[in-house]
Amino acid sequence: MSDGARPAIQRLPDGTVKQIGPLTGTRVWTVPGRANRPIAAPRDEILPLGRGEHRRLCAFCEDRHLETTPEKARLVGDDFTLLRHVPAAELDHTVAEFRRFGNLFEIVSAEYWRENHGFRQPSSLFEWAQEYLSTAEGRAHIEALADIRANSSGIQHPSLEEAALDLLGGSHDVIVARRHVVDGAHSDDQLASAGTLTPDEHAAYTAFTVRSLAEIQQAQPNAAYVTVFQNWLRPAGASFEHLHKQLVAIDEHGPQVDHELRLLSADRLLYQHEIADLAVEEQLIVAATDGAVAFAGVGHRYPALEVFSTSTANLPQDHSDGGVRAVSDLVHALHAATGVHVPTNEEWHYRPPGAPWPMPWRVVLKWRISTPAGFEGGTKIYVNTIDPWELRRRTVETLLELRAAGRLAPGIRIGDECTPDDARLRYADTGSE
Repeated sequence: MSDGARPAIQRLPDGTVKQIGPLTGTRVWTVPGRANRPIAAPRDEILPLGRGEHRRLCAFCEDRHLETTPEKARLVGDDFTLLRHVPAAELDHTVAEFRRFGNLFEIVSAEYWRENHGFRQPSSLFEWAQEYLSTAEGRAHIEALADIRANSSGIQHPSLEEAALDLLGGSHDVIVARRHVVDGAHSDDQLASAGTLTPDEHAAYTAFTVRSLAEIQQAQPNAAYVTVFQNWLRPAGASFEHLHKQLVAIDEHGPQVDHELRLLSADRLLYQHEIADLAVEEQLIVAATDGAVAFAGVGHRYPALEVFSTSTANLPQDHSDGGVRAVSDLVHALHAATGVHVPTNEEWHYRPPGAPWPMPWRVVLKWRISTPAGFEGGTKIYVNTIDPWELRRRTVETLLELRAAGRLAPGIRIGDECTPDDARLRYADTGSE
């Protein structure tokens, strides 16, 4: 929350914009003359694609399925049918539009839960591991992955069965889209980002992530929170230039969630008062659907667009299908407006299960277009090259162009088409969606 009499956002006479993060207290300046710098990350080299090369550009590509851990689930076909536990020998029998599997190099490992919490895998996981190892293809797959892990960590599993349990039963999952580059691409810079998906594809991607989030929470009872994020391009922390989300179970909320819960203890309508009402007052509403609203965020280290669900539900999996779709359509639109070559972080925020106060589901999209350096480290004042008003102007302008080109989901209101009622958050209301 902004401190004392200092407003959350103000423009000084010389044009400098100063911001204070309403939920974080982060101090941010935007200095005149820096907003027109290019925001897309330059590529060192653009390479032409040979025949079939688009299918094997990285370990997440569809011709390299055995370089990732065994699949927990995939979506196939135009109707995105769910298939679970596809055997190694059958990975190429269907085309996976989206795949879910454990991260080979986990942030929080299966060993962490076993050694620190005494967690033991359920019998269903043992059965899947035995089934996977029962074929020559599955056994060879587990052996190869176990060797990679052992070589990178210096720790060898006592047995192949134990290696399989850890590879199949971890709580750090990856959800990967089929395409590395867009269909028909001729060079490796024609990347397939979240914004190049169709609205229906993005909705399936989002719903698949919501389902996976709920399943991880259920499978790992020692987890206090499951963080969901998407790093796009290397400057934003991505290992591969291939569209994917990550879900990581952790045994604490993290200091930011704890801080917001403390603020909520004094003001249950914190997000309405500090975010939504501020966006209305400062004309920072970017777009809205019947179920979600997007703002240009205030007080972020990087230009940030925030999508809030306007549902009464708090956890993503408690939303109706329409509620999830409403959020997805806005997030997709903002990715499309951001562009393929802008490094971004997508962060999901929601009320942890068991938390005492209501919190809305919100998705924050950050443009990683600058690198904090000595000035920021010494002052804890961050220089953000694009202020929220300019971010809103740019994004609205591009969204209108995308809508005219038929690139967005129907029913999205943009810019001045939105009203203050679109910014009415209902997360603290009682009753169902």
